[in-house]
Amino acid sequence: MGLVVQKYGGSSVADAEGIKRVAKRIVDAKKNGHQVVVVVSAMGDTTDELIDLAGQVSPIPSGREFDMLLTAGERISMALLAMAIKNLGHEAQSFTGSQAGVITDSVHNKARIIDVTPGRIRTALDEGNIAIVAGFQGVSQDKKDITTLGRGGSDTTAVALAAALDAEVCEIYTDVDGVFTADPRVVKKAKKIDWISFEDMLELAASGSKVLLHRCVEYARRYNIPIHVRSSFSGLQGTWVSNEPQGAQKVEQAIISGVAHDTSEAKITVVGVPDKPGEAAAIFRAVADAEINIDMIVQNVSAASTGLTDISFTLPKAEGRKAIDALEKAKGTIGFDSLRYDDQIGKISLVGAGMKTNPGVTADFFRALSDAGVNIELISTSEIRISVVTRADDVNEAVRAVHTAFGLDSDSDEAVVYGGTGR
Repeated sequence: MGLVVQKYGGSSVADAEGIKRVAKRIVDAKKNGHQVVVVVSAMGDTTDELIDLAGQVSPIPSGREFDMLLTAGERISMALLAMAIKNLGHEAQSFTGSQAGVITDSVHNKARIIDVTPGRIRTALDEGNIAIVAGFQGVSQDKKDITTLGRGGSDTTAVALAAALDAEVCEIYTDVDGVFTADPRVVKKAKKIDWISFEDMLELAASGSKVLLHRCVEYARRYNIPIHVRSSFSGLQGTWVSNEPQGAQKVEQAIISGVAHDTSEAKITVVGVPDKPGEAAAIFRAVADAEINIDMIVQNVSAASTGLTDISFTLPKAEGRKAIDALEKAKGTIGFDSLRYDDQIGKISLVGAGMKTNPGVTADFFRALSDAGVNIELISTSEIRISVVTRADDVNEAVRAVHTAFGLDSDSDEAVVYGGTGR
């Protein structure tokens, strides 16, 4: 049997009983003949508690020290899990991200993986041990400082290790039974998807689906690492994410894969921008220089009487203040009138590779929103995705309306959420 990388989220190892349950699952995989590498997140809400603690000590903690603090949560998990595995009669060794060879750039709090050199992991496996790796962390290539990978970092760690070790599969264990056609916390009749392409999963992840993060899926696609999303609370088969369907899942891909939503974004409108070449470039250069990622962009037609236009874009709420400050500093150069900030928005996205060959999908999508009384503020499309921005209060109703309109509701059992976070 081949090498398997397993990743367990915080809800799976939230307490001692959870850690022992996970340890048994890992040992079962070892008994089945696999070499096993495990990536583990911090227990339960540990990371949030550490962030709150840092805020009480310092309103603006140093990026380096903040990373040193946050990585403590995963180190606790990995050590406890190794102890639990040894208690079941199997040898396990725990490794920090640095010890596991996860090399990153020097950007604290949201570092990117540059390389993985898993020499110590291979040695542990060759000696017959189970390797336990702290997720979410690495070491910077130049300064050798501890870094963290940002949101979804443990998923990315797992896929990166799977690629470096040439694993058969990367199993992502969470508190739901797989990837669903919508968030089961919002749509109780959401269906579990047996197989989904990297392409569709990337769009769902980028559009707000929380079960897998965009960086993780992109890494898996780049190195062609199949991902198997499963629940650590049940023995059910989950969802395969890969280039090609796995085994019995060789069926024609559905027109629509799912409906995703995101309420973590805000909207900035730059009012009164001179409608001439270079103005939009100056606006987005100011935002880019502040290292802020932008999602949707809409520019209005300029008013004939004034020659001015408005440009709206969405971005993470957490970056809102920084973006406003950056644009205010550039106001004299750009020459716009004012800025409007709105953090009471939500994004709903319909995703499916089949929509590019099926006319009528767009019309049905907007009809469903109209029938639900949902007003649209921004629209963005790709070949396999339609996204709209609405009021935050309308998001849940909009998701349910679209899900039903496209026949995605399950006729049988409702989706089960074993933990409560979806990670």
